[in-house]
Amino acid sequence: MDGAIHRRREGLTRREFTSGVAATALAAFSPAASGAQEDAFRFGLTPVFLTSDLELLGHLRAYLTARVGGPVELVTRRTYQEITALLVSGQVHSAWICGYPYVQFRDRLDLVATPSWHGKPLYQSYLIAAADRRAEGWENLRGDIHAFSDPDSNSGYLVTRTLLAENRMMPDQFFSRHFFTYGHRNVVRAVASRLAQSGSVDGYVWEVMKETEPDLVAQTRIVRRSEWLGFPPVAAPRSLSGDPRVARFKDALVSMAEHPDGRSVLGLLRLDGFVPTEPSLFDAIAAKVETVRRFG
Repeated sequence: MDGAIHRRREGLTRREFTSGVAATALAAFSPAASGAQEDAFRFGLTPVFLTSDLELLGHLRAYLTARVGGPVELVTRRTYQEITALLVSGQVHSAWICGYPYVQFRDRLDLVATPSWHGKPLYQSYLIAAADRRAEGWENLRGDIHAFSDPDSNSGYLVTRTLLAENRMMPDQFFSRHFFTYGHRNVVRAVASRLAQSGSVDGYVWEVMKETEPDLVAQTRIVRRSEWLGFPPVAAPRSLSGDPRVARFKDALVSMAEHPDGRSVLGLLRLDGFVPTEPSLFDAIAAKVETVRRFG
């Protein structure tokens, strides 16, 4: 597993977010901690991104540096909360986040672009179990030890949490135990290794892993696919809406498929490109947040 697996609180609240901003920002941008140049364009990446691929990160940094017109720093953190705190406070210029934190803070964020996968800016959440598991539906997962990705992940937590809320249940009432792996890849690994009996995972990540790590993914199977939802977007702080580098960055993403180096990045990501999208693309995720809020 990449890093320790911990139990954690449910969801990112504004109080927790506010109290964590200063400490997170100082840790991220201390010269001793990051060695970052002061004028670097800072692009944050959450665990929805396949961050363990050093080749991919190198190609992405090189492409963005050329297109933005200055040094680019890729800022990676273990949790969605840390990257969201940096983004909303303006400590990174942009970040590839998840639809869940986006709808929680969209009054303070601008959409930059959304990835297009198989021709649409959409993806699904998968409930997975061991390949030899006889489970015909999500109801058969009752009593499992369940692996979630992150409490601020749409596909790795919110979708399943909403499904249970719609059926008047909390995770602790349906699963015998659950934990957070802080990475979609780690959810697949937890289920494949039988550390967990089932898991909630980003369908895009599962499908890419099916190509890149077929032996591992073959040890799991999909029990349930969610409806199609807005793909994890790239967003920028509204406070930086006048920054010309943000505009150049948006152009770099939207035009990525038109450049050889950009196509190399997209090939590694298994994406078609990045497209401009409206906030309404994420209304279905916002509705899930409201369902969970009403249930308590």
